[in-house]
Formats: sequence, structure tokens, C-alpha cells
Amino acid sequence: MSIPSARSAIATWATRLYFSRLRKRGGSFDLSVLSKLPDAALLPLRRDGLDPVAEIGALRDREPVSRLPIPGLTVWLVSGYDEAKHVLGDARAFSNDFAHLVNHTSVTENHQPGGLGFCDPPDHTRLRRLLTPEFTMRRLGRLAPRIQAITADRLSELAKAADSDGRVDLVEHFALPVPALVICELLGVPYEERDAFQEFSVARFDVLGGVGASFGAISRSRSYLHGLVEQQRHDPGDGLLGMLVREHGDSVTDDELTGLADGVLTGGLETTASMLALGTLIMLQDREHFSAMRDADDPAAVAAPFVDELLRHLTVVQTAFPRFARENTEIGGARISAGDIVIVSLSAADRDPRLGPAMDTFDPARPPASSHLAFGHGLHRCIGAELGKMELRAAFPELVARFPEMRLAVRPDELEFRKLSVVYGVDSLPVLLG
Repeated sequence: MSIPSARSAIATWATRLYFSRLRKRGGSFDLSVLSKLPDAALLPLRRDGLDPVAEIGALRDREPVSRLPIPGLTVWLVSGYDEAKHVLGDARAFSNDFAHLVNHTSVTENHQPGGLGFCDPPDHTRLRRLLTPEFTMRRLGRLAPRIQAITADRLSELAKAADSDGRVDLVEHFALPVPALVICELLGVPYEERDAFQEFSVARFDVLGGVGASFGAISRSRSYLHGLVEQQRHDPGDGLLGMLVREHGDSVTDDELTGLADGVLTGGLETTASMLALGTLIMLQDREHFSAMRDADDPAAVAAPFVDELLRHLTVVQTAFPRFARENTEIGGARISAGDIVIVSLSAADRDPRLGPAMDTFDPARPPASSHLAFGHGLHRCIGAELGKMELRAAFPELVARFPEMRLAVRPDELEFRKLSVVYGVDSLPVLLG
């Protein structure tokens, strides 16, 4: 199978949240509709540097459940923490079923992506039960040595990629390859195919080559994953797919396994990559955090609260999968009718001042007043949350130990952050290794 290489980027809101993962050959959706939406409708996807724009914070404090002005649809924005947690945790009143997208958009049933994000119980319960054993801390523990080895190897590659001045792009040579290779380990991708896997994993989020190129990469990646599933049917390996085949056999279909693998890829790649890049940026902008990690007698003890606060502060997955009201209900004083669409702003909710003082600041010493929503909440909470934490807790201490004099190679205002993206990030992070 020939897999083209591509540089990393991120799809826009529509292509990532609703349609990128849904697109198969022959599908169609007019992406020009985004340009016709009022600016206020795109509020939950806008940021000012690392922070949600001030307007969404003001709206949250004034009206934690509000209408989004989207012509032809009744869409509610939930930005308050308590209200967001309520919606995410109430699978009875709010549905994730893909069929609702068919009813509200031009996508068809043929676009069904599979996986956990767009299904309700009992299908969701059955599929999640298949995956849960592989994501327990006991099972994930066997990946810890490989995560450490991947991190060390990529740090060496980062040094090799630097120019004569020590300048290198941290996103391209570290932040993206680390989670891509960890996913290879998790799924059981053969070693000889991992370079290609890493390349198309990145290419599927590339919109620099146009939307068609991104869709083509998505189709190729799903085709590859389907082939990998078929391979595991004949010769189950030690990874997640091999485990599912051995333990569940024909009770899970190839399409379901492909959807689950695709969910692991899309849920674990760009999110972790964005966290690695933006977390490093925070340390380089405030050397106190960098020094605390670098000079710690027990780096792991420093990394744990650093990562937890980083997850809350950045909340790179800005909005949850859309919910659809099954019944008339009331939340935060707003009356939501059956059939209405509900968008939860995770990034705004995690900055809610009701959680404590100065929630817009980054403070690793902050008492954990409540659970953040960076991984969602309820039955759709990210099943790979602990794996993501493991990667971040391993990567940051090793990065600062290997390059203790690292600094930004450009001014912070020269960085190009992603615009209108569900998964927030920076396309490139030039650093000087020192």
C-alpha cells in the first residue's frame, strides 16, 4: 500500500467535528457554509493565543446556556461548568446518535464512522466494554517502557533534525511523532509499517493541501486500518486489535474494529500532540515552570500536577461531540426542546470562576477543586485519558532534562495558532535546543 507523506496541520471545525471523520468516497458537503455563519456562531472555536476569547467568558458568566445564531437550526451553547457536566453526564436526555447528523445535515448513513463518539447505549455500552480492559492502568502499565523508549528516541531525532544553530520544529519532530508511535504500539501496527502509519496519521489532518487532500488521507487511513483488522483476524498480535479478535472473535465485526481503531487514532493523536506543543510553549514563556520541571529531585512528582493543570487550562478539545435533546428539558434557566442541538464548550467550562479564583491563570499548585472536563465526562469520557496522561508525564520531564537551555526561536506573537478548530493547537513551534 502506497501512503503519501504530508506535513502536519489541523482540519477546521466542520471538517474535524462533523464531517472529516464521516467522509467516504462519493460523499459531499459544501464547506463554504462556514463562511456564511455569523461570527457569534463560531465563538466556541475562537481563541486569543492560549486563552478562550474574552467574549465567551463573559457570555458564560452572564448566560451559561445560550442560543447560538445558526440559521435554520436551534443550537444551544453550554459554557458553564455545572451545566456542561450535567449535559455530558445525562445520556438519557441527550443523544450522541449519528442518525441525528443525518437528519440535520447533508451527510448520509453511508458516512457512519463507527467508534464510540457517535453512538448511544446499548451499542456504545457493548463497544466500550470491549475496549475498557485494554485501557486499565494494569494493562497500560505494559506500555510504559515503550513510551519511555519512544520519547527518548524522538528526542534524539529532534536533535538530529536541528540546523547548525540548533533550530528545529518541535511539532514536526517531537509532538506529533510521539503519540503516533504510541498508537502504533497500542494497536499492534507492524514495525515495518510504522513510518507509513505515522505519515498518513499526520496527513489526515493536513488542510494545507486543500480539503480534498485531507479527505483523501482520511479515506486511505481508514482503508489501511481495515486492512490491519483483516490481518489481525488471520494472525492476532499482542496489540489492542489482536486482543479484541482473540477474546471476542466474530461477535465484533471488521467495520466495528476499524471504527474503534480510527477512534483511537483520531482521539489520541492530535490531542496529545497539541498538549505536548502547547505545554512546552507555556514552559518556555514562563521559565519558572521550565526550571521547576528541570531542577526537580523527583520530576515525576512535578509532572503530575503540571499535566493535570495543563489539561484544565488548555482544554485543547474545545467542544464536545454535539448532543441532541431527546426530550424537553431545562438547564441553567434555558428551556431546551426535543430535537435541539447542544454544543458544550469544554474550554469555557474549565475556566468557570465558580470553580475557584483566577481560573484563567495557569497554576500547577492549584488545589484540585473539581474534575476538569478536558477528557469530557460521563459515559463518553475519553477512554484513553490515562494513556494520554502517561505520555505527557513521560515526555515533559525528559524534554527539559535533555535540552535544559531550550528556548523559543521566534517571538510568541509570530506563532500561528489554529483558527476555528475543535482541537486547538499550533501548527509549528520553532525552538532553539541550546
